[in-house]
Amino acid sequence: MTLRGVSAVMSVEWSKLAAQIKTRTVLAACVASPFVFAVAMRVQSNVPTDTLFGRAVTESGVAVPLVVLGFAALWVFPIVASIVGGDVFAAEDRYGTWPTLLMRSRTRADIFAGKVLAALAFSVLAIVLLAASSVAAGVLVIGRQPLIDLSGVLRPPGPVLVRVALAWASVLPSAAGFTALAVLASVATRSSAAGIGLPVVAALTMQLYAMVDGPELIRRSLITSGFGAWHGLLAEPSYYAPIAHAAIVSGLYLVVCLTIAYRMLQHRDIGG
Repeated sequence: MTLRGVSAVMSVEWSKLAAQIKTRTVLAACVASPFVFAVAMRVQSNVPTDTLFGRAVTESGVAVPLVVLGFAALWVFPIVASIVGGDVFAAEDRYGTWPTLLMRSRTRADIFAGKVLAALAFSVLAIVLLAASSVAAGVLVIGRQPLIDLSGVLRPPGPVLVRVALAWASVLPSAAGFTALAVLASVATRSSAAGIGLPVVAALTMQLYAMVDGPELIRRSLITSGFGAWHGLLAEPSYYAPIAHAAIVSGLYLVVCLTIAYRMLQHRDIGG
């Protein structure tokens, strides 16, 4: 594996992603949807009272990114993490382009690392865009009012926005874990549908399990545990142990899934 080879593969993958309608649509939705939500909350009286900070979305704009974060953790993040990771390897099988790739002086290690980094970068980019758009939508449409946190403490908007940024950053390890799971599914099944669909189904199963009264050890070993770990940032006093634990769990998923996927790719007969 060489840095030049990995960079070349990553550059090609980004060029391919930029030309795909699905990736541009996902990124555009990440930018536009928070504004649609904020405007809807501004013009109607009903608010999502069954979600954290749902009651506050019409009273404080800094509550908007927190409500969006809570919803995205359930449905959006697994899809965003899988949309590229689940297709990045299977697409080569679908189009039969593996021999061409391996004839361009690029090793399987270069190709694997470049594709994985491109998938991870896309997941991070989509989440960052969604976070930035959510903050902008809340501040511009609703305003910069103080927010009552989960402990009932009234916090000024400035410090809350810092915690909002940390809350969004805390979900990145879990998103990376799902991206690695999608990569594994993509390599193992050679199917884009399975590569994208299986991690989403796995995420839904994990979310459902978290709602039932099961063993705490199993619940804390799921990637989805990181999607709700940010709650401790909006409490008084703040607590960070769930975020650290979720990051470790996600890191283990990342390493294990990518290791298995790499070994499968190395031993596959794909004409190179």
